[in-house]
Amino acid sequence: MTIQNIPEIFTKTKIDKLDLFVHDFKMTDDVFKSKVNLSLHMFSFLQKGKKQVHFADSSVAVNDKQSLLIKKGNCLWSELLDNDTIYYCKLLFFSESKLRDFLKKHSEFSNNEEETPSYFVIENDDYIHSYLNSLTTVSEAPAIFEANLLSVKFEELMLYLINKYGKAFEKYLQSLISNEHSAFKNIVENNVYSNLKIDEIAFLCQMSLSTFKRNFIKEYNTSPGKWLADKRLRKAKELLQSGELKSSDIYLDFGYNNLSNFSAAFKNKFGKSPNLIDS
Repeated sequence: MTIQNIPEIFTKTKIDKLDLFVHDFKMTDDVFKSKVNLSLHMFSFLQKGKKQVHFADSSVAVNDKQSLLIKKGNCLWSELLDNDTIYYCKLLFFSESKLRDFLKKHSEFSNNEEETPSYFVIENDDYIHSYLNSLTTVSEAPAIFEANLLSVKFEELMLYLINKYGKAFEKYLQSLISNEHSAFKNIVENNVYSNLKIDEIAFLCQMSLSTFKRNFIKEYNTSPGKWLADKRLRKAKELLQSGELKSSDIYLDFGYNNLSNFSAAFKNKFGKSPNLIDS
């Protein structure tokens, strides 16, 4: 799968010269688990459709009543049409230097050592709707004024969100600078019971598949395929034994493309078909 370098694919400006950038993104077809490398932090203001994002440490799903602030780095995202025939979001990218300038001016910076998620969920209230309309107006301004206007709008947005979400948002902004990427082992174990494939987990670790496998064997003394299959099948068995779910309910959640493949792997592992467990 091709890696999308964002926002590079949307602009001709070099990223090291870009502090703030707005892009209207529209599409008419669903996209599933696209590999994305974000070189700038990004607000994704969702206006039509649904979005799901897998990070190294977590995952999140939002609809058009919510938006996301996403930390730069590697992630997998799915963008889905809802009742409309178009998916639409307005993207606002900002550099770390721009964030540092804002925090220096408006926040008492602290070196936050606590783990924080790779995203922050924002509710699309009346202010956000009005703000997005104002961003459209800024993009229509003469180029000589656009950069300055956008800088003012960025500061306005940040101050509004700090006022609305308080210390939680301020702490998250600080984490975008102070927190390092999750350790290899944490990334792996945060995605054990997901439907992510090995190459997708390797991508979240920012490693090639071969490098990921070497690191995995060094850490766990077995291959990632064998280790993940064992963990996922044991968890599947536990869920089936609870009697609340059937194999047809869970096979996709554990990374199997169809029920027959799941059933064959389950029988090979436990000596009996899953339907004998969940019946």
